[in-house]
Amino acid sequence: MNAAVTDRLSAAGTTNALELQGVSRYFGALAALQDVTLTVKPGERRAVLGSNGAGKTTLFNCITGDFLPNSGVIRLFGEDVTRFPPHERIRRGLRRTYQISLLFGALTVIDNVYLACRGVSRARFSLIRPSHYDSLMHSAQDLVRAVHLDDVVDTLVSELSYGQQRQLEIALALAGAPRFILFDEPAAGLSPAERQDLISILTSLPDHMGYIIIEHDMDVALRVSERVSMMHNGRIFKEGRPDEIEADPEVQELYLGGGSSYG
Repeated sequence: MNAAVTDRLSAAGTTNALELQGVSRYFGALAALQDVTLTVKPGERRAVLGSNGAGKTTLFNCITGDFLPNSGVIRLFGEDVTRFPPHERIRRGLRRTYQISLLFGALTVIDNVYLACRGVSRARFSLIRPSHYDSLMHSAQDLVRAVHLDDVVDTLVSELSYGQQRQLEIALALAGAPRFILFDEPAAGLSPAERQDLISILTSLPDHMGYIIIEHDMDVALRVSERVSMMHNGRIFKEGRPDEIEADPEVQELYLGGGSSYG
């Protein structure tokens, strides 16, 4: 193990999982993010809420490296990854789901998950077909169970319900034992029963696995998070525990219309 890897692992045990300091991102004259500072501890589950256009997706894109910030610093487990491309952040344990499904519809559930496991493994360039004893296949089977898709393991993805496809996306994000995950509106389009299943999946993740969830369904977001960051016009204007955010008069005025539903 080289010195750089050793230093990174050492830092991971003593620092925050994710840190943003003064991060801004502009698109021409439009300020999508303005001086965002955010700290998430290892294993912490954080919700980021806000209306459309608040900057939530741009925030995720900067964290993953899809967009580089115009200013500020992004650290992942103590390491400055501000200028790193997405694949280097993935190598360091970061994963993400997307609002739009990115699945292989002509393949089965287990094949999709196996490919995800293989894609983040050292064997990703091997042309050898998996055997029954392939450790990655066993990992894929474990992930299928973790997201409650045991009954459709051999079903083509194109034949799954929309909710099952969203569950499968979570399994893909879990491939390779990530240390931190970004969930981009996983409850969008789900039925009430499917949302309850989603809550069960997220709350059952290993304690060491932290995440940020962007979600329009405030009931889901508050049930699966320990802290909440509210965004407005590209800035974080309020942070607190779920009960504090739900009861905050300013949050209710801006986002809830005085009620308890969030659109």
